[in-house]
Amino acid sequence: MSSGLPEGMAAPRNYSIPIPIMNQPNSPQPSPVYSIASILSLICAICSFTSGAILGLILAILAILFGSFGALTSLSPHRRGGLMSTFAMFAGVLGIVAALIKAFLWLF
Repeated sequence: MSSGLPEGMAAPRNYSIPIPIMNQPNSPQPSPVYSIASILSLICAICSFTSGAILGLILAILAILFGSFGALTSLSPHRRGGLMSTFAMFAGVLGIVAALIKAFLWLF
């Protein structure tokens, strides 16, 4: 049996042959992608400002819901979009305020 040492030399008792690390894959890891919820939250937040009072209110609420779900999914190392979801949640709150102002102006 060959231990990789020159002939005539004995290996010390605690000598071990290096074993390659097998838990690192040879292929590169895929880059993190944006979650669908974070993209939908941003779309709903933007559309809440351009629509009427009732639809704007519904879209703003959806932006907050999708944004909170997108922020939770962005905690995974395979997902991105936490900052975008947080921005969409703040825009959803502003969209609710804008929808209430639009409804108030429409009534009076």
